[in-house]
Amino acid sequence: MDTLKDLALQTALTPKESPLALKKKGRKVSIGLPKELSADENRIVLTPDAVGVLVRNGIEVTVEAGAGSGANFSDTAYAEAGADIVQSRKEVFDNDIILKIEPLREEEFGYIRAGSTLISTLNLPKLTAEYFKKLNEKQITAVGFELMEDKAGEFPVIRTISEIAGSSAILIGSEYLSSANGGQGVILGGVTGVPPRNVVVVGAGTVGEFAVRSALGLGANIKVFDRQIYRLRRLQYAVGTRVYTSVIDSVNLPNALTEADLVVGALRSEFGFAPMVITEEMVSRMKPGAVIVDVAIDTGGCCETSEVTSHQKPVFKKYDVIHYCVPNISSRFAHTASEALSNIFAPVLMKAANLGGIDEMILHNKWFMKGVITHKGSVTHLNLARRFNLRYKDLGLIISAGF
Repeated sequence: MDTLKDLALQTALTPKESPLALKKKGRKVSIGLPKELSADENRIVLTPDAVGVLVRNGIEVTVEAGAGSGANFSDTAYAEAGADIVQSRKEVFDNDIILKIEPLREEEFGYIRAGSTLISTLNLPKLTAEYFKKLNEKQITAVGFELMEDKAGEFPVIRTISEIAGSSAILIGSEYLSSANGGQGVILGGVTGVPPRNVVVVGAGTVGEFAVRSALGLGANIKVFDRQIYRLRRLQYAVGTRVYTSVIDSVNLPNALTEADLVVGALRSEFGFAPMVITEEMVSRMKPGAVIVDVAIDTGGCCETSEVTSHQKPVFKKYDVIHYCVPNISSRFAHTASEALSNIFAPVLMKAANLGGIDEMILHNKWFMKGVITHKGSVTHLNLARRFNLRYKDLGLIISAGF
């Protein structure tokens, strides 16, 4: 008898789990995939294969008709994977989690359910303080693609899209160097007896790395510039071969640009606008028919003569230099980009569902928490709050208070 009393006493003194840490059981998580409104946006965040995995694990997925058509994923494929295909935008937004590429449009605020979760890009140059105020008015928990981290502290979405953009920049530049597109009529790698052409990559991050990889594959002469020595060193290590590298200065970069046939602008800031390092004067001294692909245009561009273009009208000429300044380059290769995004988000959504929802996902994973920009009426990202002069609340404190 004494032994039983001792066991009972030990059990009573054993620390119990915090109520916040308990999984919400018996509740299905639902996901909505709306069709993007922009004519330039062809990507979708989840492929039919990923949807099939989520549905088989008890997650409800609603897809707006035609949402995947731009990436060559049919409604039939989503339906066969177990998704509910709907014609009504209101119906697709009536879910726990809304997963889309672009930030919400004005009309979409009327559809999204109060208290739900939005996972999308931020696209800061196009947003205002009013956007975040509207999210807070509807108590939306918003997660920004660009700010999401993984367990290793990397930014998986930025990395993936940058890989596509870097490789694409060389392919696009090669296309516009052709005579058919008003370029010089040259190929980057040259042929027997004809020397290769000159590629200048400004920025040694992920975009720069994959631009260099593609240019090396074509046999071009390459020069890489960046503001930081460690980035240049890391790029050389990553590509596994020696390429010309230089810190951005007032001599080497202008000289390299005058000889360049293709320039890839790949400089970005961690938060905010890209630094402008290619001046109008430098562009005016470039070869006629040369091409600039400013991949950083979605954060303002790193070339002074750059102006935002679209997939319908992707280029313009200034000083007889062809400028390609489409913000969402990866949408040009929408099928590949969608598969890459799906590989990132499907496991995250699966984990969130297993934990019981987005709130529990935030609670249990600090790496995911870093992507949350608004939570139930409060801006929870300090840099965003400062940028738009909005009231900030620490998400960790909100969680400690029990959401």
